[in-house]
Amino acid sequence: MKVHHLNCGTMHYPGAHLVCHVLLVETDDGLVLVDSGFGLDDIAHPGSRVGPIRFVSRPTLDRDETAVAHLKRLGYSPNDVRHIVLTHLDGDHVGGASDFPDATLHVTTTEAQAVRKPKQLMERARYQHTRWALNAKLVEHDTAGEAWQGFAAAKELLAGIVMISLPGHSRGHAAIAVDAGHRWVLHAGDAFYHWSVLEGRPKVPSVLALQERLVAYDLTALRANQERLAELHQRREPRMLVVCAHDPELYEHARETA
Repeated sequence: MKVHHLNCGTMHYPGAHLVCHVLLVETDDGLVLVDSGFGLDDIAHPGSRVGPIRFVSRPTLDRDETAVAHLKRLGYSPNDVRHIVLTHLDGDHVGGASDFPDATLHVTTTEAQAVRKPKQLMERARYQHTRWALNAKLVEHDTAGEAWQGFAAAKELLAGIVMISLPGHSRGHAAIAVDAGHRWVLHAGDAFYHWSVLEGRPKVPSVLALQERLVAYDLTALRANQERLAELHQRREPRMLVVCAHDPELYEHARETA
């Protein structure tokens, strides 16, 4: 399967420039998005859709960066997108999904439960602008039962696309692995923010380190997942590429080596 690497939302935290790294996967049965970045509705209604976090993250909210705009430049129609597989339901990951009303959304059951019945004040705050996603064509997945590359809980959703349970950043956070033929691309979502985590010597900008702590559902689980991802990366296997949602250096490397 051919994998395109798209930036569907530039953000400008104080001292840190971030992207919204989205995968566009060409399959025999149409297109699949892994995450969706910001969308046209976010641009039209930033107050109700993005919320107060926009004053900290300062997203560009550019129509040309939306997934739907990227697709049109590649010669595709929004109707060609059959599935959107989500790492979690934060707005900068699910916002663009509303531009593809015919697509089926996939998320972990635990993440959907976190939206319906938040257990923490942070959960109530983080999902109040993305509850609409539960009313879309949503399919919930229990990832228990299979192991994948050292991770205990995984499920193949579609041919060559695997959802891996990685709770920590959010209650039902997942990583998504895509078989690109010559290698696996493991999109770790917000399991980490900065490339240095993969090298086992984190030099995360202070604003991102603070953000990571403030929004983490389970910081201990998050750290454990980072250790496993670093171990996988440090094997230097040519058929494995680990990326995250927001690091611009990993995004550029992925594009250059696609």
